[in-house]
Amino acid sequence: MSRPKVFVARRIPESGLNAMAAHCDLDVWPEQLPPPPEELRRRVADCTGLVSLLTDRVDAALLDAAPKLKVVSNFAVGFNNIDVPACTARGVRVGNTPGVLTDATADIAVSLLLAAARRLPDSAADAKAGRWLTWEPLGWMGQDLVGRTLGIVGMGRIGFATAKRLHGGWGMKVLYTARAAKPDADRDLGARRVELDELLAQSDYVSVHADLNPTTKGLFGAAQFARMKRSAVFVNTSRGPLVDQTALAAALRNGTIFAAGLDVTDPEPLLPSHELYALPNCLIVPHIASATPDTRNAMARLCANNLIAGVTGAPLPHCVNPV
Repeated sequence: MSRPKVFVARRIPESGLNAMAAHCDLDVWPEQLPPPPEELRRRVADCTGLVSLLTDRVDAALLDAAPKLKVVSNFAVGFNNIDVPACTARGVRVGNTPGVLTDATADIAVSLLLAAARRLPDSAADAKAGRWLTWEPLGWMGQDLVGRTLGIVGMGRIGFATAKRLHGGWGMKVLYTARAAKPDADRDLGARRVELDELLAQSDYVSVHADLNPTTKGLFGAAQFARMKRSAVFVNTSRGPLVDQTALAAALRNGTIFAAGLDVTDPEPLLPSHELYALPNCLIVPHIASATPDTRNAMARLCANNLIAGVTGAPLPHCVNPV
């Protein structure tokens, strides 16, 4: 009996590749950059399964080129790179890797918040460049954290984990937005659900954890930054397209807000010539929220389990579109 053929659009940790190789014939893309769309369509033409990343667009054109495809296993929690209705219409199941990224992503959100608030990037750059001449009573002044107000935009698992760290460690008051009330956040963190405008006006720190969808794309623009405190710090570890980066650059440049920390941008990578890189009050890291061995290995195992279930006809452990 022939084994299912699977295309893996980038090399993922061996824990996932080995698990899939025990059940499938794998074709693993060896390059650092993702396969071009036409190459991706060519590689999946005869495949039963596909392991995709956020950089791989799974759309109707790809699905039409792969009539044998049964499952797309996305190596990510988010799946905005996948046309889920098109997959559902063709009976292709879509899997993702939720849950295992929560702590690592919350850690990065807090790290970005701390670094931006206390001006670690520009003060470190000044020290390295020889601009640190003596102890400066008025130099490199940042923002306090203890007892300040944290606004969580999107109180899901990662938003809750971020708020828990900052509430428990620094006694921050927590405001949040969500489609529905979150009793665990209200009970455990003393959090309060509010509308976005109120959150922006009252928060000293705004941390974004919302999904990317048509209603959240461009959620943060000039009007939203204008509602924030001049001392506010803005952090995004969700998805780059939630933010109008031109508006963010203007807000940072003009002192509308104090600082920003970004793990995600639009596009990725952001061109080195982009103005945000030149601003001393903006810290950008290359989408590293899940970049720990434990987290990436756990993602790989979930990804493999989804893929194996999909090609064998079993229920996916984490299925976006049960069909």
